[in-house]
Amino acid sequence: MKRLSIGLVMLFTIALVLSACGSSSNELINVEVSEVTRSIFYAPQYVAVTEGFFKEEGLAVEITTAWGGDKAMTALISDGADIALVGSETSIYVYQQGSDDIVVNFAQLTQTDGTFLVAKDPQPDFKWDDLKGTVFLGQRVGGMPQMVGEYVLKSHRIDPHNDLELIQNIDFANIPNAFASGTGKYVQLFEPQASIFEKQGLGHVIASFGTESGNLPYTVFMAKESYIKDNPELIQKFTNAVYKAQQWVYEQPADVVAQSIAPYFEDTELDIITSVVERYRSQESFDKNPVLSEAEWNLLQDIIEEAGELEKRVDYSVLVDTSFAQKAMK
Repeated sequence: MKRLSIGLVMLFTIALVLSACGSSSNELINVEVSEVTRSIFYAPQYVAVTEGFFKEEGLAVEITTAWGGDKAMTALISDGADIALVGSETSIYVYQQGSDDIVVNFAQLTQTDGTFLVAKDPQPDFKWDDLKGTVFLGQRVGGMPQMVGEYVLKSHRIDPHNDLELIQNIDFANIPNAFASGTGKYVQLFEPQASIFEKQGLGHVIASFGTESGNLPYTVFMAKESYIKDNPELIQKFTNAVYKAQQWVYEQPADVVAQSIAPYFEDTELDIITSVVERYRSQESFDKNPVLSEAEWNLLQDIIEEAGELEKRVDYSVLVDTSFAQKAMK
């Protein structure tokens, strides 16, 4: 009887140990991500959450929208976030300020500009020269959309400050309303606003700045160098999930992708989300893998330099670490 009791106690103890081990292995690691804005442009990020790719890697990712690159970077530098999703130019600006703990780009999410040229009227035979002498609503001075916009105009031999009337003094949130109210013949817009205007008959997409400018690290996951050194396994797991999501976005029909990310866009109709996903996918704005190439990095600096916002070029190896992305793809 005594031996039976001892045996039961031992079995009970083993069960408790196994139970404890099981709960520990199932415990998710919290990761705080600060995204520059909420956008269908970042579809793979939301897919990584809704389809469970982060969870499969043992991560519980919480996404907070900063509504601005400066705010996203402030959250990252002040430890209000572990990882930031923002344009790579912000890591260059931080570096130029002489930070002791530089911000390193480790996984690229989008590889083109996300804006489109929208006209008041349909222009099936549009030529870039048509912009000359017209009123054009651009984006904020110094912002990546505006820098890309001017870069594209110059590539078509259009001086954005002399060949047309470029309006840049309207707040980002008010640009669509200004255009809808009659200001400007052309406007540079992000999705889903461009598609919404098409559906409402208020505008027509006639060109893509993303297609015109080429591939560049437009939106990238980045973290402080110290955080990456202290948490290499976490960064690897995060990158693994991002890569899975990038692949999934291209493998699934656009409407399936739209349904997956719809919870993040409750105020946007599902058919609009679907059309935006398809538009971005057709021009391969969503990167198919998380590697930020040196050619993309150099083009980014060409654009910033052309805009007069780059103090000094930064070597690719200083602010870019592709080791996690390369490993995720193996």
